Amino acid sequence: MNSSASESNPDHDAWPLGPHWAAIDWVLTDVDDTLTLHGRLPPQALVALAALREHGIEVIAVTGACAGWCDHIAHAWPVSAVIAENGAVVMRKVAGRLQLNSDRPLPEIRADQARLREQVERILLDYPDLSLTLDQPYRLCEVAIDIGQNRPPVAAKTVRQVLGRIHALGAQATASSIHINAWYGEHSKRTTAMRYLAEQGLDEASIRARVCHVGDSPNDQPLFEVLPLSVGVANIRRYWNGLSHRPTVVTPGEGGFGFAQFADQLLALKRA
Repeated sequence: MNSSASESNPDHDAWPLGPHWAAIDWVLTDVDDTLTLHGRLPPQALVALAALREHGIEVIAVTGACAGWCDHIAHAWPVSAVIAENGAVVMRKVAGRLQLNSDRPLPEIRADQARLREQVERILLDYPDLSLTLDQPYRLCEVAIDIGQNRPPVAAKTVRQVLGRIHALGAQATASSIHINAWYGEHSKRTTAMRYLAEQGLDEASIRARVCHVGDSPNDQPLFEVLPLSVGVANIRRYWNGLSHRPTVVTPGEGGFGFAQFADQLLALKRA
């Protein structure tokens, strides 16, 4: 089972994966610094995604990344679907054609985004060192602030302050390793992922037994919490003491290299 940050053992289940992981046939995975590392996609990660697909394992990317980037992922990467912008939209191919679905009409979502952008830009007047992400024009729902993607990492205290001010607006907001993501609406990585899995015919017991999540940062905690089997790539260690919900295992490698190690272990168990 996953664990709270109060536990003394930092490793939970020992690496490598135990035999009980062989039941996993659905993999939810974060993208930035989980499949990528320092902004690049290691070839080992792409090969691992293809190997999982070839073995019949469904891989769903669950990310705060912009819809424009996720459109590319859904089209070009060997994944079954992409849950983009922290659950705002789901992209998946049906009969070879990409479909985009959201829980609210897109015009309504875009109107909320425009209102929130004005509010966030006013907050940023008090933080002249911060700016919106370069990919903001390619977002359908969120407003995103760069805290480490194309700039040096922002101090944790500043991130907490900005998150608090966004929450005070009545908006949702979360921090990843590279962005603060903010939005109006009730969706989240967790709610949209659970709904998507239910739509694919998985009941609660099946989800707990057959689905795992791979992540790297505090905004992965809601999925670490709900899924008994979860994976942190090694770079999650930098957040370890602040996590309320930790992954079940941690890979030796960081980012996409760690994801490839996880995929190799899972496929070895499947072949055994």
